[in-house]
Amino acid sequence: MKVLSVVGTRPQLVKLAPIAWELAARGDDHLIAHTGQHYDPLLSQSLLDDLDLPAPDVNLEAGSAPHAEQTARMLTGLAPVLAHARPDWVLTYGDTNSTLAATLAAAAQDLPIAHVEAGLRSYDRRMPEERNRIVADHLADLLLAPTAAAMANLTAEGLAARAVHVGDLMLDTLKAVTHPSTGPRGHQRPPFLTDHPGPYLLATVHRQATTDDPERLAAVVAALAACPQPVWLPVHPRLAARCRTFGIDLTRGTLHPVDPLPYRSMITALAGASGLITDSGGLQKEALALGVPCCTLRTETEWPETLHDGWNVLVPDPRDLPAAASRPRPAGPPPSPFGDGRAAARIIDALAPRTVPAAPAAPLLTR
Repeated sequence: MKVLSVVGTRPQLVKLAPIAWELAARGDDHLIAHTGQHYDPLLSQSLLDDLDLPAPDVNLEAGSAPHAEQTARMLTGLAPVLAHARPDWVLTYGDTNSTLAATLAAAAQDLPIAHVEAGLRSYDRRMPEERNRIVADHLADLLLAPTAAAMANLTAEGLAARAVHVGDLMLDTLKAVTHPSTGPRGHQRPPFLTDHPGPYLLATVHRQATTDDPERLAAVVAALAACPQPVWLPVHPRLAARCRTFGIDLTRGTLHPVDPLPYRSMITALAGASGLITDSGGLQKEALALGVPCCTLRTETEWPETLHDGWNVLVPDPRDLPAAASRPRPAGPPPSPFGDGRAAARIIDALAPRTVPAAPAAPLLTR
């Protein structure tokens, strides 16, 4: 079986890792096309190294650009790659512009598409991620749902016949990192865990809805700086650029900006935090799996499972953040809606019976 994975961002590399490990263990042919949507080494190469992933077979180097331009670059770059590779499956991940471009490019060539993390819905179509995931789900031939709620969403949209509940790849990778006997080794503790002992909050801010509105971004940064514990903020390149443009100082109050962390270090930092503050999707899940209370700086979440018993709370108004971040930890263990850490095996099992003989392929184009 030949699988071509299309990825482009840090979260997609986290999802890719257990797929790559599983395909390698089974001896299947796995090609990786990196769109270059995340091109900063701290968001791309460090993840490849940290998770023992092979170098991508092709890197489109699409870089940063407005939505239409970036997606067009990816479409143009992926078309010849897919035409030469002719994989049995094009595997797309999540809800990024890389996913949208891969879906459209593969559909145009009538190649089978499997969408990892299918069925998520925030029900806010102003979010580019929501639009991307809807297109990906409705064009894909196989929908790989991470949770029961995602399966219910797909059923409601008439897509149940091509959907499979497989669990969440996030948990596969998380378990491999937190239980080194089952996966890669070599934790690296971020310096602030040893240089600054005591309770702390971990924060991430990167979504367009937060960073591109100067008033909202200023309010979010002010709220982070007003939290009662030290707040360690790995600074995404988009956040750094917008703060420079808007003249927003990230070094104030209890706020401490740091460089983006490698995956293992980020998980170590999250596991040791008294709480997470984020506008990300994936970190909400990782916080729940690690039993860390979360504050999500949004009006909605595509992961409603995380809201159970107050493990995650939505904080649309930044002025409410200091109080929300100080709330008591929920009683009892967190729920476990994301499976058992064997999603990659179920995904490959779901792909294999559907594999059809492919025409001979030319060598994969490289750049």
